[in-house]
Amino acid sequence: MPFLQKLNRLGNSSNLSSKKNSRAESECQNTSLILPQATILNQLAYIYQMTTAYENLIKVIKERRSIFPASYIKKEIPLEVINQILESANYAPTHKLTQPWRFTVIRKTGLERLGAELGNLYKALVAPQQFLQKKYDSFAEKTSQADCVIAINMQLSGKIPEWEELAAVSCAVQNMALTAESLKVGAYWSSPPIIDDLGNFLKLNQNEKCIGLFYMGYHNEKPWTPNRTPIEEKVKWIEE
Repeated sequence: MPFLQKLNRLGNSSNLSSKKNSRAESECQNTSLILPQATILNQLAYIYQMTTAYENLIKVIKERRSIFPASYIKKEIPLEVINQILESANYAPTHKLTQPWRFTVIRKTGLERLGAELGNLYKALVAPQQFLQKKYDSFAEKTSQADCVIAINMQLSGKIPEWEELAAVSCAVQNMALTAESLKVGAYWSSPPIIDDLGNFLKLNQNEKCIGLFYMGYHNEKPWTPNRTPIEEKVKWIEE
């Protein structure tokens, strides 16, 4: 039963008669101690809704964690869910409204092409004596395990320092991660050095760069307690 209906039921079951209510309100009409019942109910409902909103948000924040491709199961993420995750990114804070976040969604056979491109870049850029076949194979393996990979790109406006554009994109990715968690989609942000050379594959403009790959997939991992030290150890207060 909705909370407001519960409050109304409580109000309707009061032992005070309407006559007594009227007399009490009449006697206290010159004070602000008594509010109409509807006003009280609305205020209580508002407090309840705000409390519930906080509890829901903090639960998602605390339960969010990186879920790696090895844990993904073979289950397609609907386009509607992908679009919900992307939509949340669009409401990140952004200085001067530059909105620098840009995304490339990679699915289906595009994942195979991405895995091959990452492997080829690794082989071309790493020194021969440092080449590892296992590392080379891991790119194709990870992209094949994911149902969707979103390339995280940043468009430089020239209006503000680059670090502010990066901060805005990072906030957008946090929105995506929280939304994915709320929709029970596993995700993690990967940033291998070779993403600097993905521009041609992603068809990026000259003022754009790739700063990460956002892997996504459904999973059966159970929640675990976040490994965090107390916030009190990381905060200083200045009050005088």
